Amino acid sequence: MENQDATKLLTGTIAKFIGLVGKRLPDDVTAKLKELSDSETMPMAKMIYQSMEKNQLAAEELNRPSCQDTGLIQMFVRVGTKFPYIDELKEILKDSVFIATQDAPLRHNTVETFDEVNTGTNTGTDSPWLYWDIIPHSDKLELDVYMAGGGCSLPGQGKTLMPGEGYEGVVKFVLDVMTSYGLNACPPLLVGVGIGTSIDSAAFMAKKALMRPVGSHNANPKAAALEDQMVAAIDSIGLGPQGLTGSKSVMGVNIVNSARHPSVISCALNIGCWSHRRGTIIFNSDLSYQSSTHKGVAL
Repeated sequence: MENQDATKLLTGTIAKFIGLVGKRLPDDVTAKLKELSDSETMPMAKMIYQSMEKNQLAAEELNRPSCQDTGLIQMFVRVGTKFPYIDELKEILKDSVFIATQDAPLRHNTVETFDEVNTGTNTGTDSPWLYWDIIPHSDKLELDVYMAGGGCSLPGQGKTLMPGEGYEGVVKFVLDVMTSYGLNACPPLLVGVGIGTSIDSAAFMAKKALMRPVGSHNANPKAAALEDQMVAAIDSIGLGPQGLTGSKSVMGVNIVNSARHPSVISCALNIGCWSHRRGTIIFNSDLSYQSSTHKGVAL
């Protein structure tokens, strides 16, 4: 395949996947929402879950985004050093967002800072926002596409704690944010928590945590236990679906952490709404693909 034809194919496939992410929730999120709906006993909450399900069915039937805020497109890019289109990849990803904006369609959400001009294409200065990870000796491209909404994941928060505050201080920070802001982010929520040595790394890890599957756990048993404890604590607030009360408030709490300097604990919080529109697609060097979040998808 000629390089120009290959880059055009890759661009078009990614554009179609971006459109799909806006219309169909990942398999794990769909399963978790059904689980929460089936276990809910409050009539109002039960009705809201039923409306959520109808919304998703209508989005697929009408072939249009399931939420009017299709977010700012952010991507986690894990690309192998031997992937044949690595040199063109940044431009390919930008072009794919441009095409998806027209074809999906996506709401125009990219505004140039200071100029206050909407580009109308969802592309602009460092938009889409890309997180790069270069994988040695690999010839694959693994891409997380995330629609970061203005009401949920974009208003993340962070704080650097003194070490004496300990992990209890992290829990207090998370619960303070959830009680003051959580209902604005359209529960039930997926809560991403980053814990590390500086505020910038914690913020990155909090967003990265939202890419983890619902129901997964941190590999460290102590962190995994804290995830479960925070789920129980946030559920006890009683936000319920759409913040209108219910027995459950979250789909899960995902913690991603790094080693840290002994004199600080930095933590950050990022929240995904119930319509948690993220997708993962993996390309081989011949541009065959599969998705781990949307099983069996054909683009």
